[in-house]
Amino acid sequence: MALTLLKNVDVYAPAPLGRLDVLVGGTQVLAMGNIPEMGDVVVVDCGGRRLVPGLVDLHTHMTGGGGEGGAETRVPPVVLSAFTLAGVTTAVGLLGTDCVTRSVAENLACARGLAALGLTTFCYTGGYVVPPVTLTGSVRGDMVHVDRIIAVGEVAISDHRSSQPTFDEIVRLAADAHVAGMMTGKAGVLHLHMGDGPRGLEMVRRALRETELPARVFHPTHCNRNGSLWNEARELAALGCTVDVTAFPEDDPAPPGAPSAGQAIHAWWSSGLPAARLTVSSDGGGCLPHFNADGELQGMGVGDSATLLQAVREATTLGVPFDYALATVTRNPARHFRLHGKGVIEVGADADLCVLDDDGGVSDLWARGRRMVSGGRAVVRGLFESASDREPRRG
Repeated sequence: MALTLLKNVDVYAPAPLGRLDVLVGGTQVLAMGNIPEMGDVVVVDCGGRRLVPGLVDLHTHMTGGGGEGGAETRVPPVVLSAFTLAGVTTAVGLLGTDCVTRSVAENLACARGLAALGLTTFCYTGGYVVPPVTLTGSVRGDMVHVDRIIAVGEVAISDHRSSQPTFDEIVRLAADAHVAGMMTGKAGVLHLHMGDGPRGLEMVRRALRETELPARVFHPTHCNRNGSLWNEARELAALGCTVDVTAFPEDDPAPPGAPSAGQAIHAWWSSGLPAARLTVSSDGGGCLPHFNADGELQGMGVGDSATLLQAVREATTLGVPFDYALATVTRNPARHFRLHGKGVIEVGADADLCVLDDDGGVSDLWARGRRMVSGGRAVVRGLFESASDREPRRG
């Protein structure tokens, strides 16, 4: 078993632990503390830099998203270094608008390919549409029979691109996700794409009033896309739901009242809402379209996992403690999605470790003990990505 000793690191696990050494063996963290150097151990002196858990990006379009403006607007699949150079060691892939030319099978194949290269990957079953697209014929079947499929999503509501699902259809999907999660120990959540529609989160509030389903099953995302939805999401969190905000790119225009992810983290922290009920994801590889009142595509951007660390940095400049902001992209998503050994640095946890440079970008990264980034450069790449595809990348 290869051993690596990270010396002189300022550990945020994500809680601040101070200056420690971390010993990695195989895929796990073996020891933490004042560890002497020994024979047959690779020693990496990190010069007092911050060591954080590898990020957990729970909303990514591994296959590429898009297509709302025609076949030429389909986004290509996401390459490995787009994740690792952003500090991501665990990614969950999903389908969006296009559940016709893209499939659960393709999503699963992309996840398996990235996992073969060293990333930890999982999948959702379904997509925007109801009834959902599946592998086995049902979401319960997919979650029970396919190890890598852990939840259902992203099912679209309050959006002109949705299939306009009824309340009963949404509740049935939530029940299937919940029971399949019970049968398997998986997350068992219904990950809901939220659009700009005026109905907002009413279906979720009604489900909490009228059904026996636990609040944790409902996990709405893009909750910072407009001010009204953001206010609803915070009220929903008080009822027990965990909500997700998207770290949109800095150049992606947002309507008035819509907070950036960093601003959302600050607002959450300031309001005293339960810290664990906020997660941040990137929509990496997904299309970020802009429509006119008739639903016609006017322009589009592309989501990028690098925005996760940007959101953390923005939140800290607003006064949020670093460990609080960091938890939204590490411990919080890992716990809500029951990804044991992820999102934390502790003995026995997976060796998903990220050393940050002085600017808060990614200097070095290990995914399950394998070094993926060294000195800000990707040292492991996919077969079809060139050495210049994503460099330099500062997270």
